[in-house]
Amino acid sequence: MKTLFVATIAVLTLSAGAAAARALSDNPPTATTICLEAGGQQRAAVCKAHASRLDATEDICQCGGAAQRVTIAVCPAGVSAPGESAAYEQARLKAVSHGSLVGATWQGQPMCVAPRNRGDR
Repeated sequence: MKTLFVATIAVLTLSAGAAAARALSDNPPTATTICLEAGGQQRAAVCKAHASRLDATEDICQCGGAAQRVTIAVCPAGVSAPGESAAYEQARLKAVSHGSLVGATWQGQPMCVAPRNRGDR
């Protein structure tokens, strides 16, 4: 009985370690969620994120009202997000494919957003 208990604890400990490794594998995240209005204007998404400086991943993001939830790439180091303009908003809205803008470009620049913790980079 004692052996079974110790084996169960060992399995649970290893499982928890594997889950933590998976959660941090995309850390810092390479994509995030934004909300787009019908005209292409970006609205803030309400995201549940970890209260950690080490784990910048987000669990879930929601958009209020009729805004569309869209996945977008996080700008890599040295790349800044395109400036907001009416032309960019329209291009961004047209570029949405199956709820994603990952891999989309505008005027030769990737459509991306600044990382959540820019100061940590």
